[in-house]
Amino acid sequence: MSLRSFFQPVRGALLLAAGLIAFGAQAQTVFRVTTIPEEAATEQVRKFTPLAQYLEKQLGVKVEFTPVNDYPAAVEALVNKKVDLVWFGGFTFVQAHLRSGGKVVPLAQREEDTKFQSVFIAKTDSGIKSLADMKGKQVSFGSQSSTSGHLMPRSFLLQANINPEKDFARVAYSGAHDATIASVVSGKVDAAALDITVWRKFVGENKVDTKAVDVFYTTPGYFNYNWSVHADMPKAMQDKVKAALIGLSPAVPEQAEILKLNRATRYIETRPENYKGLEAAARSAGLI
Repeated sequence: MSLRSFFQPVRGALLLAAGLIAFGAQAQTVFRVTTIPEEAATEQVRKFTPLAQYLEKQLGVKVEFTPVNDYPAAVEALVNKKVDLVWFGGFTFVQAHLRSGGKVVPLAQREEDTKFQSVFIAKTDSGIKSLADMKGKQVSFGSQSSTSGHLMPRSFLLQANINPEKDFARVAYSGAHDATIASVVSGKVDAAALDITVWRKFVGENKVDTKAVDVFYTTPGYFNYNWSVHADMPKAMQDKVKAALIGLSPAVPEQAEILKLNRATRYIETRPENYKGLEAAARSAGLI
């Protein structure tokens, strides 16, 4: 047997193995996206699936959007690199940034997130017209990890010398903004705090009767949501993701629909320093 004929099968086996490895690597090239569950899972899928499809075209890789069960799960998913891109609230970004030792990086935020607000709502016949009127009442926040549904409303209450645990008859946590609205409408609680954009969406879609339940207090502005990645993601991919998000244009019908679903006029670049105020508010409120 010649050396050539001896090595030919070996070479073929090595090429086959290399091909299988390459195929396996290719098959596993999936860019994973998730979000904090600020609304029901079905609504999250409706909102973010078109964005995932857009990113798939822009990045040239398969993109999958999968909802998670709660806010802490979104934090852990990115910290442990189980997903590649997460839509965080400002507070969950702070938690992920601290939990990862600074290795969670914010790429883009909506223009609206530079001066976000929360609203407090109550039944119009409840007699609640101010924050002080909430004393002795049953009050709901959203998730404990929510920026607009808990952290910042709590922070503004504390600034008004109102301590929820001492001054309210009961403090509840609904888990999501839509559930917060439902808790007031149904009479489970007397008043509640939530994301202003979710409230406006419900009002705009006639899902709540403002003659029966309406806003009695709107907070000052603060930085909020962003799209974040792990710092271990190659810089070239980070830049590609950021460019894709910032590149969404209201002038392109398909992209305008994505922006509308995301309640955004456009996306702009953001940086960790924008969320230092939220970190300070969380520390003052004893949440971190």
